[in-house]
Order: sequence, then C-alpha cells, then structure tokens
Amino acid sequence: MDHATEHSPSGPPVAARRPVTTTHHGVEISDDYAWLRDPGYPAVTDKAVLAHLEAENAWFEARMKPHRPLVDALFGEMRARIKEADRSVPQKDGDWLYWIEFEEGAEYKKWWRRPVGAPDDGSADELILDEPALAEGKPYFRVGALSVSQDGTKLAFSIDDNGSERFTVRVKDLTTGAMLPDEIPGTLSALVWVAGDTGLIYSLANEQWRTDNARLHWLGRPLADDVELYHEDDEGFRVGSSLSADEKWVVIGSSDHETSEVRLVPADDPLAGPLLVRERAKGVEYDVDVHGETLFVHANDTHENFRLATAPLARPGDWTTLIAGSDGFYLTGFELFRDFYVVEGRRGGLDTIEVRYYDDPARVEPIAFPEESYSAALGNNPEFATGVLRLSYESMVSPSTVYDYHVAERRLDVRKVQEIPSGYDATLYRTERLEIAARDGTPIPVSIVYRADRPQAGPLHLYGYGAYGIAIPPGFSTSRLSLVDRGFAYAIAHVRGGDDLGRAWYKAGKLERRTNAFNDFVDVAKGLIDRGYTRAGQISISGGSAGGELMGAVINSDPALWGAVVAHVPFVDVLNTMLDPTLPLTPGEWPEWGNPIEDKAAFDLIRSYSPYDNVRAQDYPPLLVTAGLNDPRVTYWEPAKWVARLRALKTDDNELLLKTNMGAGHGGKSGRFESLEEAAEEFAFILWQMGMAGNDAEAGAAQA
Repeated sequence: MDHATEHSPSGPPVAARRPVTTTHHGVEISDDYAWLRDPGYPAVTDKAVLAHLEAENAWFEARMKPHRPLVDALFGEMRARIKEADRSVPQKDGDWLYWIEFEEGAEYKKWWRRPVGAPDDGSADELILDEPALAEGKPYFRVGALSVSQDGTKLAFSIDDNGSERFTVRVKDLTTGAMLPDEIPGTLSALVWVAGDTGLIYSLANEQWRTDNARLHWLGRPLADDVELYHEDDEGFRVGSSLSADEKWVVIGSSDHETSEVRLVPADDPLAGPLLVRERAKGVEYDVDVHGETLFVHANDTHENFRLATAPLARPGDWTTLIAGSDGFYLTGFELFRDFYVVEGRRGGLDTIEVRYYDDPARVEPIAFPEESYSAALGNNPEFATGVLRLSYESMVSPSTVYDYHVAERRLDVRKVQEIPSGYDATLYRTERLEIAARDGTPIPVSIVYRADRPQAGPLHLYGYGAYGIAIPPGFSTSRLSLVDRGFAYAIAHVRGGDDLGRAWYKAGKLERRTNAFNDFVDVAKGLIDRGYTRAGQISISGGSAGGELMGAVINSDPALWGAVVAHVPFVDVLNTMLDPTLPLTPGEWPEWGNPIEDKAAFDLIRSYSPYDNVRAQDYPPLLVTAGLNDPRVTYWEPAKWVARLRALKTDDNELLLKTNMGAGHGGKSGRFESLEEAAEEFAFILWQMGMAGNDAEAGAAQA
C-alpha cells in the first residue's frame, strides 16, 4: 500500500514528496506535492488525497483541543452580539412589501412579504421562501439568486448545497405554494424574468466553471427547448444578465478584468436580435442602463476613473459625456430612477453618493453623512418611480444603519440601527484614518479602531486584500470586538491592488506592479510600529483568497514581523495555477496577474513572488490555513500543497495548522452561527500564539 502521508502520534502529518517536473520558457520547475491534486477534480475521490486532508484536520483538532474553552468563550461573545430574532426593514416593490427574518437560533433566513396597505400584525404575511426548511439536513446551504416575477405570482430561486457554486434553479407558485416542475441545474447567475413572466434568462457554468452564455428557459417546457441567446467565445470572459431600471431591456454583459462588451435585448421579446452597444476594445470597461430612449454609459474610455455618458438608443455607440472622468472623483457606478439618477463614487477614498437630475445636469445634491470615515452605499431600490432611496451606512465604530433618504426634502431618516444584544458603547472606541509612506514614498491609507483605554504598543491585528480593484471599506464588525476588547488595535491596510483611491490605485498593484501590494502591507506594519501603535512580533495578520496570497508573500519576505498569521482559502500556488488554462478561473485571471504561458516576463515575475514557489528554509511565524474541498475559486490543493512545503522546509517549531472544510467551498461554512464558530477558532489561534490564551477567557466579554 502506498502511504502518501506519514502519521505520527506526536507530530503533524508529513506529505510524501513525489516530484513532478515541467519546463516553461526553458526553465525547469519541480513540484513535490502535485499529487495532492486529484486527477478526477472536481470530484475528489483519491484515497491518498482524502487521507492526507483528514490527517491534517485531525492534527488541527488535536492542537486546538486544549483551547476549545477559549473558542467556546469567543463564540459565546460573538453570538451574544447578534440579535438572533431579527428582521430587515420592509421594502416596497410594486403591490408588495418584502423583507427577510431570522428566527431565534436559526442559521438561515426566511423571506416574507405582505400586500401594501395590509396591517403589520402578521395576518397578511406570506412566507415565500423558507431557507431553514430547505437547508434541513444539509451540511452546506446557500441561496444564489432570487427573483419574483413581474406580476408577483412566481418566485425563481437557485440553491447550492455543497459549496461548489453550481446552483440549481427552482420555481415556486406563490399563489398556491407549490413548486413547479421546472428545474435548471448547473447555473451560476442572476435570474431575469422576461416575456410577460413566461421566460427566465440565466447562465450555465461550463465544465471549467465559466459562465460563457446567456440562455432563455420557457416556463413549463423541457430544458431541451431552452435557447442560447448569447455565447461568449473568449474563454477569459464571463457573461451575466440583468434588467434595465425601467424593466424594458435585458442587459447582457460580457467581460474579463479589463474589457467589457454589452448587448441589449427587449424584455418583452427576448428572441429579438440583440443590440450591441459598442464592440469590445482591450482595456475599455463599460456598463449601461436605459432611461426612455436614452442609454446611460459608465465607461473608462476617456479616464481611468470612469465617466458617465449618454447615447441615443438608435446610436448606442455614440457616447456624449455627461460627467467627465477626473483624478479627484472615482465614479464607481450609477443607478437610474424615473425622476432623477444617483451617482456613487469615492473622493479621497471615502464613499460619496450624489443625486442628479435629467433636466438640469448642473444640479448636484450630495448626501451628507455624520462621520469623517465611514462606508455608505445605495441599498436595494427596486422601484423605478420613487422619491425615497434606501441606503446603508456604517463605520469602524458605528453599527450598520439603514437609512431612507427623502430626495425632495434632502432628509435622512433612520429606519434601523444594528442591535447588539450584549451591549455596545461606541464612546469606548476610537477610529482613525492614517497615511503611512510605503518604501517608494506612496502614502498608504490605513483605517484603525481600538479601545480608548488601550495601552500604547499593544497587540495589533492587520488585515489586507489588495487585488481585483476591490476596496476594503472601513466598516463595522461585531466579531472584531473580541480582539479589540482584549487590547488589540484592528487595522485595515488599503494597499495598492484594491481601488480604494481610484483606478490608478488598482493598476499600481496588478500585473508587473503586483509586488507593490506586498510591500505596502509590510511597510504599513513597520509604520504602525514606528508610530507606537504596536511592536514587532505583536502583529497578527489575516487575509483570504487573493488576500491569502498577500499573507503568503509577506511571511516569505518578512517572517519575523508577525506574531500569528491566518490565511483563508489562500491563492498561493499562483504560478502553477496561471500555467493551467483548464482550471476554472485561469484565462479570466491573466489580465490580473499576467499570462506566464505566452509571456516569459510574466512567468519570471509570478515565479519571483508566488508564495508556494518561494517557501524556503527559514523560520516562519505561527500559521493557520483554511481550505474548502469544493472551492472552485481557490482549489483545495493550493493551501494543502503550501502547508506541505512549509512543513518540509521551515526551520522553526511554530504551529502550522490546516483545516479543510470537507463539505464547503470558497466562503467556508454557510450558516450564520457556523461561520461565527470559524471566526472564533481564528481568534483563539491568534490569542494562543500571541501569548494571550492564558488570560481569563471571559476578559473580552467583561470589558465590553
């Protein structure tokens, strides 16, 4: 029998070394742990692979067992901060008010509605989707898309019950409560009702988990009758569909990380020939919406921070600037309503929401918020003809707040403030927004929160992501309080690679400038030490997915800085993944990382920083790594291989733990309390490794 993993009662699992050598651009690469990729993936049935993952899970459990009381205490704190029986603010859509509710102890929510004007005493409430019932007995459950038909009589929804992100669509008759026979497996998309609620537009995920299509399903007909409305031939592009604000057009978009192309199809006649807005041009991203006979276009063709343009529907490619792009305002999106439109963006890294008017382009009404550092966005606003906007707001010290903004009165109305049952006093906390110079002189924004009574140079947790142009907002977290109430400062490094400060900020952390993101994170940590917020070895760090790549890079470059590291589903085998076009995300990722198959410079650069390829014989900090067996984004073998290589090469005795969710994917466990338990494990690991697990496990709760 071939034992791929050595088991020791006193030590961690040691994966067998089975070198596989490949040659690219004349360079030989040897991979000792390539065998951890099951050749039958996405099915994982290889006994040696499964045995290794189970052995790592057993080692994780064994090492964490003495700290389970701390995990339980942290979980208890986190759960006590969540209002278990909770409901959202009802939102009007047509003849109905819709909301969601969590019942006491429930992992999943229920979706409700009642007729507009009906009494709010429960007598007219209708339960339209019961997630707890659908999730019963399933280790993983997630609703992907949910869409009520225009006439309000049918509900289309999709479910993933294993974390693979392949969703099955079902349709419910809301007048009878019965499930219709229609069933569409393998989807990964929104669901758009068309043709008088007789058809649904959706996208299938192909074998490589790519949505290269937009399809039409006629209700009540077999799947064999479904029609492909659009097929994307470029394997790096993904297709998605939505409904225009006036609900007259289906918007079919196709894009990768730097280029997009949009077509319009009449919602009442989806088989009509599509209207191409403008042919794709490399590097030009745009999205559109429709108001009457006018097309609104959000595009980066004249400025990297985007402009807003208009065009007549008859000449959709003839764009006239409405709001010019600028260095000072990053225009992130827009939303059209009957009597006005709303522009969203960021100035100096802070969210901005502006109401503007079709008949008076010079009239601009920014919505004012009460704090200097915050996160704000448009919420769900389904009605085209409205005078009230639903908004969301939070900061690092202010719990999540739902506002209604009355446009005519320019007035914010608080509809709901997140309740924290165990108690929360915002005056006990301080938040700051700092700028710390990176090694090239670039000021890097840092958002930080801590207790007002925290001693100087105490422990600090630093979080980072820095990829795909995704900004990390300075938002609120109840879980985070379990570290902050134990004396931690919690900081977010807004490193290059995100778009926190605009599109140029994103471009400065991708492709040939990718290493800026890693350097920024290290330099922020050193700057926080220099300013007296903490000291070397007292910094814990975390990041997930591409943020896990960040974790891998900074522990290779500066291992002594970190007291504890948590890498969630980390994208660490960058070179091998980008060299394999059969993997789900690879072709679409080349604009982000580079194409090492065709470009030797990209090959050399990725090879120089890919965390897996740069593990070497040195001391590493304590490390907790997570993975998902069914994860289609960061495949399970990336963290598994990385941990195996670290075990073989590192020269220290620090903890190295790998936990693989055997029934989940990229997001970990799906229930609201199950995910809290994973957060509690993460924080317990950090406290243990920072020498704080011996403190009274109830200290955080007592301070709160």
